[in-house]
Amino acid sequence: MKIDLSRELIFRTARSGGSGGQNVNKVETMVEGYFHIRDSALLSEMQKAILEKKLANKINSEGWLQVRSQVHRSQLDNRHEVIRKLHALVEQALKKEKRRVATKPTKGSKEKRIEQKKRAGEIKQGRKKFRREE
Repeated sequence: MKIDLSRELIFRTARSGGSGGQNVNKVETMVEGYFHIRDSALLSEMQKAILEKKLANKINSEGWLQVRSQVHRSQLDNRHEVIRKLHALVEQALKKEKRRVATKPTKGSKEKRIEQKKRAGEIKQGRKKFRREE
């Protein structure tokens, strides 16, 4: 289920740090993308609730999910990177988790554990000081 969120993204640019030579102080190449989950028309109420729960640490107090990129030297590439990151975040959060199937330890693993415990006990017994009775 692929949802194109780029229509609802708001972009902001700023000067990026790092490499770029003479370009770095003149061109705003760093791009921040903001996506407001609660106001989205593309997501259902259930999807919004899931995203707000799973991405709570990435959502600011006003409800904006913020993604930033400054890895590329061009603004356009960073813009595409922000869209890619946001899609990956949302897709990962909406992916249904597989339920864990409970299993019992095998007979061999139980025996191995007991054997290791016995060995550890023997090692500890060997550390005891002997008293000579005279």
